[in-house]
Amino acid sequence: MKSITIHDLDESTGGLIEEKARKEGLSLNKTVKMLLRQALGLEERRNGDRKTDFAEFSGVWSKADEREFEKKTKDLRKVDPRDW
Repeated sequence: MKSITIHDLDESTGGLIEEKARKEGLSLNKTVKMLLRQALGLEERRNGDRKTDFAEFSGVWSKADEREFEKKTKDLRKVDPRDW
């Protein structure tokens, strides 16, 4: 099996790889191999659900958040016939 060394990896990329390894409970070596295989299209993403790829950017609500929103916007769903 081939071994490679990556020189001058910037701190932000290295930090993200370390964070991913920690979250996944994997070694850095296994994490880098997994990321390379995914980037090259050799391995499917683990969860298979692309929505979760962007959840951190889209603001996912909890059930409590949803209830509070529904409560505070209840009056907005009423139609006053005089407005028409």
